[in-house]
Amino acid sequence: MLSAHGLTCVRGDRRLFSGLDLTVSAGEWLHVRGENGAGKTSLLRLLAGLTQPAEGEIRWCGETINRDDEDYRRNLLFFGHHGALKEDLTALENLEFASAMDGATLTLEAAMRALNRFGLRGREQLPVRVLSAGQKRRVMLARLVTRNAKLWVLDEPFTALDVKAVDLLSALISEHVTAGGMAILTSHQAMPIPGGRVVQL
Repeated sequence: MLSAHGLTCVRGDRRLFSGLDLTVSAGEWLHVRGENGAGKTSLLRLLAGLTQPAEGEIRWCGETINRDDEDYRRNLLFFGHHGALKEDLTALENLEFASAMDGATLTLEAAMRALNRFGLRGREQLPVRVLSAGQKRRVMLARLVTRNAKLWVLDEPFTALDVKAVDLLSALISEHVTAGGMAILTSHQAMPIPGGRVVQL
C-alpha cells in the first residue's frame, strides 16, 4: 500500500494544497484531477519522492519513504509529463539505457517485443530525434512493459497519443491493476479504464 497523510505542497509563495490524505492498495488505481495549476504534477512528484512536502508524510507498506528507500524505488515507475529520452540514441537503446539505470536486466527480445506492442515495429533502430511526438511517447510508454514495478505514477500519459495508442495504454493499465498492481495518474480526459477512484485537487 502507498499512503499519504496530511500532505501540504507549497510552490514559491503559493500553497497548492494542504491536508491531503490518500491511499492506494494492490489492485487499485487513482485518477488525480484538478484545474491547471492545482498541483497535480506536484502531487505526483511528491509521491515519487522527487520533492518533499511542506507538511505531512508518504508511506510505502507502512514505512515513511525517503530518497534512499531502495525498496520503494524498485517498486516505483514514474512517468513524467516531460519524459527523459536521449535524442541521439535509438528507441531500442533508450529502453536498454533506462533498464540499466534501474538496475534491471532487459533482453533484446523483451525490448523489441515492448516496442512492437506500442506500434514501433521498424523504428526500433531509428534515433529518437527523428520520431514524431507521438512515437516518442510510445518509446517512453514501452517502459511500462519492460519495467517490473508494482506502482505506476503516470503524469498525463495519454498526451500526444492517437486513439489506438490510448486504447492500448488503457488496456495495459487495466491489466497491471487486475494483476495486483497499483496506478496513480493524471489526465484531462475521461478514463476508459474500469474502476478507479478520483482524487480532486
